[in-house]
Amino acid sequence: MSNCYFTLKAWNAQKAGAAAILVADDRPEPLITMDTPEDERTGSNYLQNISIPSALITQSLGEAIKKALKKPEMVKMNLDWREALPHPDDRVEYEFWTNSNDECGPKCDSQQDFLRDFKGVAQILEKKGYTQFTPHYITWYCPEAFILSRQCKSQCINHGRYCAPDPEDDFSRGYNGKDVVVQNLRQACFFKVANESGKPWLWWDYVMDFSIRCPMNEEKYTKECAEDVVASLGVDVEKIRECVGDTEADEENVVLKKEQEAQIGKGPRGDVTILPTLIINNRQFRGKLDKGTVLKAICSGFEETTEPVNCLRDGIETNECMENNGGCWIDKSTNITACRDTFRGRVCQCPIVQGVKFFGDGYKHCEASGALRCRLNNGGCWKDSQQGSTYSACIDDHTKGCKCPPGFKGDGVKNCEDIDECEEKMACQCPDCKCKNTWGSYECQCGGDLLYIREHDACLSKDAHLGIGWGSVWIVILGLATVGGIGYAFYKYRIRTYMDSEIRAIMAQYMPLDNQSEVAVQGSQGNV
Repeated sequence: MSNCYFTLKAWNAQKAGAAAILVADDRPEPLITMDTPEDERTGSNYLQNISIPSALITQSLGEAIKKALKKPEMVKMNLDWREALPHPDDRVEYEFWTNSNDECGPKCDSQQDFLRDFKGVAQILEKKGYTQFTPHYITWYCPEAFILSRQCKSQCINHGRYCAPDPEDDFSRGYNGKDVVVQNLRQACFFKVANESGKPWLWWDYVMDFSIRCPMNEEKYTKECAEDVVASLGVDVEKIRECVGDTEADEENVVLKKEQEAQIGKGPRGDVTILPTLIINNRQFRGKLDKGTVLKAICSGFEETTEPVNCLRDGIETNECMENNGGCWIDKSTNITACRDTFRGRVCQCPIVQGVKFFGDGYKHCEASGALRCRLNNGGCWKDSQQGSTYSACIDDHTKGCKCPPGFKGDGVKNCEDIDECEEKMACQCPDCKCKNTWGSYECQCGGDLLYIREHDACLSKDAHLGIGWGSVWIVILGLATVGGIGYAFYKYRIRTYMDSEIRAIMAQYMPLDNQSEVAVQGSQGNV
């Protein structure tokens, strides 16, 4: 529908019960700002009553959403423009495409309201170097074949090069389009001269004073009135005149030529086609043109933690962690939360508390990890005290996780239940032992005068008689003594034999032994 404005689409959707509306572009192109009706009577019945969020999306995104909706799975969308805005550094660059015309119905009224309300904030941000603001003005050219026509002559300057529409859409009365172009040029020149003098924020004073002192409906929309405003602000009028130049000459105007070049979109910004249009960090702003909304958008363009104080005041920054903890994980017993509020919205990120790092998805689960984790909420593990004893499922030498201590069983996080070692026959298996379960442990008692030795699971008599019988013990001791004696005798025998052989070898070197002498004599007799 060529005559169905974006606002009318939103209004019809709201009446039909829609909670929000996404309008998909019908062609692959950079997005533009969604427009409203030019005619005041056309929009007066519904414009102020639109309350649902609305946005224009690219053709490709629209097709992707349609494709997803055809599937049986639920489609969940988060409409949040803040993170879509680039925030590369500690300064925000923004442009405001405006018009000096004040007879264009609701658009002009809302634009004047915005300029009045936003002026103070804009000047503070600019003076302190937080922002770099540039005003712009839309113009178009008259086709060469119509340059000499009545329409082009009344709407254009510089021989049809720069044109604007007739304020009243009536060429026979009131001001003409060329009057608007000249005033736009004068405002652009004022900014140029003020910027060169180091005071670009004076532009806000000029446009507001001009709108108050030189309105069209009082027939004060003139060069003389405009120059009075320039002079009252202490800016050199002659420099403004020099910048404006000869509007009747058949030549290019340097300022307006740059304005026409700036209208052409570069990269993701898109072309500027309607008024007013706000561009922040080279992206077209698509929100409502009011002080709070625009300031939030500008503040979202700062690098994290570099926002000026204006961005942190009440009514601008909202702590999304205050409501339902931002949908993030939280330990209600200690109020430790994964929700971290930033100007651009909340982030669900497992925290670092007192040097203890938590790991998890940040939404449903976060778990403490590291050597110090048991000092903080016991590492998120089970812990209890009963009967004068305290047990914990958190162990410092574990990087993460919970494990029930010996004598307990369970998940270690929510519960650890006492194990009945007596019932499960895990203790006191010695004869004459009686088992008694305690919380986290057990006790064993021996019958009669016997004492229980836990390390050996045995009973020992108080009068030096073991419950298993001292006779058996003495047999073992005597056996060990006998084995030791035999071993010692064998050892002595081996030593003696070894010493004898060594002594005989030494003595054989100095004197013949008895058996050697006999061998020698027998040898002599055999030779006779």
